[in-house]
Amino acid sequence: MDCREFRNRHVGYVDDTLPLVEMEAMWRHLRACSRCSHHDTTVRRSLLVVRNLPMIEPSPDFMARLNARIGELGPEMRTDRIYQPSIGAFAALAAGVALVSYMAFGIAERFTHDSVVRMPPVVASLPERPRLPVNDPVFMASMTAGIPVWQTMLTMEQAPMHMVNLELQQASLTR
Repeated sequence: MDCREFRNRHVGYVDDTLPLVEMEAMWRHLRACSRCSHHDTTVRRSLLVVRNLPMIEPSPDFMARLNARIGELGPEMRTDRIYQPSIGAFAALAAGVALVSYMAFGIAERFTHDSVVRMPPVVASLPERPRLPVNDPVFMASMTAGIPVWQTMLTMEQAPMHMVNLELQQASLTR
């Protein structure tokens, strides 16, 4: 562990929130490095001073004096003003609400409308598959790289036509 890593993880080390393995590595580095040891001592002493400071007790009339002082501030300094939107902002808000409700009713009307979509009948049929020449070099060259030939031979009947390039299609048409 180096000094930079020690300082980055020092808060977790002081708070005892690091895993045990990291705590052990931090402790070993602390024993080996005098600069990090001095840093650790300074931080721990500072924390002791802050934790041992007495609690601050405000005077009994503190809240009354604070409220009186806030009351003396002018309206430009006060932040408790009630927001009153202008007429333009109110009109824009009303138009937005009207637009959203119009769109909601339009969409709801589309879903509640009982209309049946009728499609023309479709007859499914398999296209006639051309007989592929197994020992044609054009067919062998069109196979993707990385596929062994024997797997290709076993799955040739199931191979989709997009694996065969345009040259094979032209070659099978001319024969």
